[in-house]
Amino acid sequence: MSGTKSNGIITSWLMLAVFLWGASNAGSKFVLASWPPIWVGTTRFLCAGLLMLAILRWTTWLGVPKPIKPALKRDLWLRGGLSLAIYIVAFNWAMQLTSASHVALYLGASPVWALLWEERPSRNWRSAQRYGATLLALSGVVVLVWPSLKFGNTRLGGEMLGLTASIMWANYGRQGRVLAASLTGAEVSAHTMWRAGLLLLPLALIEIFGRELVWRADLVLVQTYCFVGGGVCAYALWNNALMHWPTSRVFLFNNLIPLSTMSWAYFCLNEPFTKTFLEAMVLIVSGVVLGQVKWEKVMGRWWAPMD
Repeated sequence: MSGTKSNGIITSWLMLAVFLWGASNAGSKFVLASWPPIWVGTTRFLCAGLLMLAILRWTTWLGVPKPIKPALKRDLWLRGGLSLAIYIVAFNWAMQLTSASHVALYLGASPVWALLWEERPSRNWRSAQRYGATLLALSGVVVLVWPSLKFGNTRLGGEMLGLTASIMWANYGRQGRVLAASLTGAEVSAHTMWRAGLLLLPLALIEIFGRELVWRADLVLVQTYCFVGGGVCAYALWNNALMHWPTSRVFLFNNLIPLSTMSWAYFCLNEPFTKTFLEAMVLIVSGVVLGQVKWEKVMGRWWAPMD
């Protein structure tokens, strides 16, 4: 398979994951209006992780599972499960405190943390391209979120939790890349999700103790989609991409999740578009394009010399 074709396939994986996560984020906002946040995250990860394990065990759809050594099991708990558990708690609480699209904007900042962890700026074209793409995409996030911050119609707790979720999502991506050296993307997703769910289970039981949960068909159906579409499918696609690309390059696609989330929230939850949406969309998409295009091939070596 050629490098160009391979990159195109990976890009399509990530775009599909973005689409699925946008719907899942809007679905999370809907479910969290009736169910407590840790309970939602716990049940979702337990169901998604166990479903993926069953698929790995009894089919070859996601490949053939490998034996897991004790050292790797420990890493799956500490590197994957724990970071994913902290992420989902921060994400769901933020989603409950503010709008779905607003929380997704903070996830769009994840490439900044991933890039800072990966490397320091260097005096070469590759570094300038990657940092420029990240800053350009981040500027779109700032443009989109600025009116809400300016007029003070968001809650500080939701903002801080959204920022925490963003950092923890970047951390999970880094840990997933380490784990992907020994496991497939599907295996990383399955093993980290059920572990995250199990770690959170005691907190979830405390959260619902003495509380009557609302059971409706629409809540159950949306939650089911979230752990199948936003859990099993999207996480498998995402972790597979992390096996082939650096974390910061994969995380540039995080900048498209706010656009996907906002679109789903607009049509399904009646959350309005902001006046600055189109400006932010141009900046965010431009950042993704800048980060993905190999300009030395498009413009010639005189424009972007090889390192």
